[in-house]
Order: sequence, then C-alpha cells, then structure tokens
Amino acid sequence: MIKVGVVGAGDFGREHARVYSEVAGAHLAAVCDIDESRGRKVAEHYGATFIADYREVIGKVDAVSLAVPTESHQAIACALLKAGIAVLVEKPIARSLDEADRIIEAASSSKAVLQVGHLERFNPAVMAAASILTQPRFFEAHRLSVFTPRSLDIDVVMDLMIHDIDVVLSFVNNEVSEVRAAGVPILTPRIDIANARIEFANGCVANLTASRVSAERVRKLRFFQPGEYVSIDYAVQEAAAVSVKPRPEGRPEFESRLLEVKRAEPLRLEIESFLAALRGASVKVTGEEGRRALALAVEVTEKIREHAARAGVPFSG
Repeated sequence: MIKVGVVGAGDFGREHARVYSEVAGAHLAAVCDIDESRGRKVAEHYGATFIADYREVIGKVDAVSLAVPTESHQAIACALLKAGIAVLVEKPIARSLDEADRIIEAASSSKAVLQVGHLERFNPAVMAAASILTQPRFFEAHRLSVFTPRSLDIDVVMDLMIHDIDVVLSFVNNEVSEVRAAGVPILTPRIDIANARIEFANGCVANLTASRVSAERVRKLRFFQPGEYVSIDYAVQEAAAVSVKPRPEGRPEFESRLLEVKRAEPLRLEIESFLAALRGASVKVTGEEGRRALALAVEVTEKIREHAARAGVPFSG
C-alpha cells in the first residue's frame, strides 16, 4: 500500500482525498490544511489523520497531492520532494518559470516522482482523439465558466486556458513561433476573459478563448488535420470525427463517426497514473511539460498586457 497525503483541503483537495480513499493500492494517511476546521472535516470523513503543518507529513507518507493556492506550490513542493516524497501538484505547476525550475530541480535531485495535474490529459475524450491524431493544422477551443470565488489568486489564463494550452502542446509537439492575445478584467483585478492566437513553427495555428464570467459552461476543443475534422466535448466526454474522402467525379464524400470513448473520471485516471509512476511506470505529465504549458501561459499573459497598454486600457492584477 502506498501511503498518501493531501495538502490543501479546499474544493480540489477534497476530491483528491475522496479518490485516494477509493482507489486500490493506496491508503489515505493524512490531510493537511491551514484551516483546521476544514482540514479536520475532510480528514475525519475519509478516515485520515489531520495535520496542520505540511512539514509534519514528512516521514508519514510516500506521496502527496498538492492542492494549495499556486503561490504556495514552490515552497511546499520543494520541501516535500527534497524529503523524497512524490508530489502530484495541481496546475499550474507554479506562478513563475523560476519557481517551476526550482520544483523540477528538487525532484531531479531527490529522484522523487513529480507529476503535474493537467487533468484534461486524462479526459477519455482527449485520449480517444489522440488515438487518431495525424498532423493537426488548426485548433479552436472555447472554455467558458460561470464566476466562482475560487482560484482568484491567478488570472483566467492560468486558471482555465492553461488546460487547452497543455492539450494543444501535447498534440502539436512543435515550437511556438508567434503569440497574439487580448483580454480584460471584468469582476476581478486580474484577466477574467481572454483570447489567444498561437502559431507554431510548422504552421499550425491554435485559437483559444477562456472566460470565467460567462452565463454558461462550455468546454470544447475542435481541430482540423488533413482530410479530417475532430471535435472534443470535455464535459460530456464525447469525441467525433468527420472525414472527407475525395471522389474522381462530383462532390467529395463525408463520413461522420463518434470515436469510442471509455468514460471514466479524469481525476481517478490521473491519480491512478500517479500511483503507477511510484511503482515504476512513466510519468504521464512531467514537470517539464507543466513548465512548458506555464511558459506559454505566461507569454499569453504578457501579450495581453502589451495589447492593453497599446489600447490605453487600465490594467492591474
């Protein structure tokens, strides 16, 4: 049995604790949170020990899910990794590239497993689409959410758009050549709605839109590749493809099909992958991949600031 802990008992941390309490081969040993009432409630519900200070999990667990605000990722992750504890850190890996580098170095030095929680990589619809991936040429993503008071320590690019950034980077696997972006704060001092146009060295283009001030929830990604259009609905875990078959005479033939999707909870798949990595399997989303997604998210944010400055739009956060 792998002894695991959850540091951070907020919305995400509670879900991590739930899954650890259910999956085979893991024992939820500890739940840690600076809010004692919240932490004790989660710990008692899942039969774990409550710990107020994350340092006290050292020596008590083999692995930890880190679900605290992004600003605390680097300090806590480095301390645990240096102690030899495997860490599954929620996305984004850190708030800056320097902090991300420190986390990656700590994992490298101690040989402890580091996995970044880019959850959509484990969405069965994404995995189904990846199975028919050839040479994607154009992406269109919409990730819209109603406003909630969580994750306000980061902007919408780091909070929501980074999901699609990571998926697109994993699909394209090519260097970024140009980024254009615009966005505005609406309900917070930070960017609440943003659009980015990302061009890769091979000519592929991704157009990404993210909002956390919308009236509806939308999580969709579409992409085009030679002779084919593929659509992914993250929320309902569906993927479909439309293939175009040219004919010698007349109009081309179109063939629509739903891809085979084995529906499952992405968080459970992510945690099972993390536990498998502790047993010797490859890490599905490495620290370096998490850093790459962060680097592009940072560049998108910088382009938004530049666009706002040129337009004379007040910008803070």
